Amino acid sequence: MFDSPDFPKTLEESLFEEWLEMGRNSKIPYAYLLVVWDELDMKYLAVYTENRSDITKIARYGSSPEHRTLVAAYDLYSEGRVL
Repeated sequence: MFDSPDFPKTLEESLFEEWLEMGRNSKIPYAYLLVVWDELDMKYLAVYTENRSDITKIARYGSSPEHRTLVAAYDLYSEGRVL
């Protein structure tokens, strides 16, 4: 995934699938998986949220700390990209 010059690195499909399963199986009722790029560690991270409004906040203001950038957001159950 994210295999283009627009992204710093490719994300392995198997890792993405693992993140989806972890979010679905969590005791916290997460609804969304956010894929975040960490500039310092040079890798993608999974961030989960229950509310779509959190996605908008992160996209608008950036992720915290500032060396992290929101790349995409997915619905955990439909697997559709929402951002």
